[in-house]
Amino acid sequence: MSKSTGNAPPFTYVPPPSAPPSYLEAVGGVKPVGPYTPVVAPATAGGTNILTTVVPIGRTSTHMICPSCHAEIESTTRTEPGMIAYLSGFVIALLGCWLGCCLIPCCIDDCMDVHHTCPNCKAYLGRYRR
Repeated sequence: MSKSTGNAPPFTYVPPPSAPPSYLEAVGGVKPVGPYTPVVAPATAGGTNILTTVVPIGRTSTHMICPSCHAEIESTTRTEPGMIAYLSGFVIALLGCWLGCCLIPCCIDDCMDVHHTCPNCKAYLGRYRR
């Protein structure tokens, strides 16, 4: 058997197919979104748009720019019993533990609402509800 190279078709390069989709893309998942949601304010008198971000507040202090005094701050937090604490206390009192046990939900951190304020100008920034 002899090898003949004269009759062979020329080799043509075929690029590889594109990379396969990621798992989230394959199953139809949504790509993760950052914690800051941009909000475009209506145009001002000068005709320029102002871009602000909505910062989600949580159970701990939040690093943000105060919308009132425009300072970069760590919000000051204050807790107070939320609706869940009051409803839980009412249910406990209905079950017969009215001497003091009904006040226990008002001492549990998971039943507290967190109020955020600016340490510079004392502006109210929002509430994190439980």
